[in-house]
Amino acid sequence: MRIAPLPAATPTTEEALLQAIARDYDRLSRQLKLIASHVEQHRAHLGIQSVQEVAQHCGVQPSAVVRFAKHFGFEGYTALQRVFRDRLAQQISPARSYQTRIRQAMESGARNLSSADIALALVESSMAGMQELPAALKAQAFDDAVGLLAEAQTIWLMASRRSYPVSTYLAYALQHTDKRVQHITANGSMQDGQLRGLQAGDVMIAISFAPYAEETVSIVRQAHAKGARIISIIDSSLSPLARFSASALQVQETSVFGFRALTNTMAVAQSLFLALAYRLELDYQPTRVNAV
Repeated sequence: MRIAPLPAATPTTEEALLQAIARDYDRLSRQLKLIASHVEQHRAHLGIQSVQEVAQHCGVQPSAVVRFAKHFGFEGYTALQRVFRDRLAQQISPARSYQTRIRQAMESGARNLSSADIALALVESSMAGMQELPAALKAQAFDDAVGLLAEAQTIWLMASRRSYPVSTYLAYALQHTDKRVQHITANGSMQDGQLRGLQAGDVMIAISFAPYAEETVSIVRQAHAKGARIISIIDSSLSPLARFSASALQVQETSVFGFRALTNTMAVAQSLFLALAYRLELDYQPTRVNAV
């Protein structure tokens, strides 16, 4: 007689729920995958979003959201939502209230915002995001990434579109080490050719956020197949880069007026270099000395 497996325990924390989503993601239906991605990427707001709002964002019926909650052992959406309430309470701040007020003004068609209002909204939003970063950054994943970089002889960098400035900074910073640095710029769509020199054991830092750049996903897939170890800087454990990563650093950024900040991402990139320099006991010398 075959005994059916016992259902997994209902997650009681945000972290446990996200782990369960990552575990079951490939087995979910198309609609439930859409909801899973929304929960993963917008968990900071899930504590106040109604089931109708989640359904509208995902392009599904509210019943699908309830079905998603029940799949993970909850009685309904409200029970799932409670997992995110404690985190939300810690995030409430004047900066977030100001950001919300500006966003609502823009969405309502207001035209009386000054340039300073827009700049302030972005600055306040970035400050709020930086306050969340220490809790979101996983120490083990970060230590693993620094260890991979320290062992590597050659470090490859891949990012495109809005993530490209981050890889450019890393290309500049890493030149102060004795590592060989290969920056895949994808100029003229020649990224596949630029990858030919990659060898097994090399390390690649890849940066991409939803919607994920096809060229970055393709290069990471090829690099992994050649034996490279991947360090990814991503926004979700459901990212297509996550499955190839020896170390995945998840970074959440705030967004104002549809503009995604790079504040947290750049902070993580700078931290990677500084931690590597410390590990290597690097004697940093400025490339230029200002005249007195």
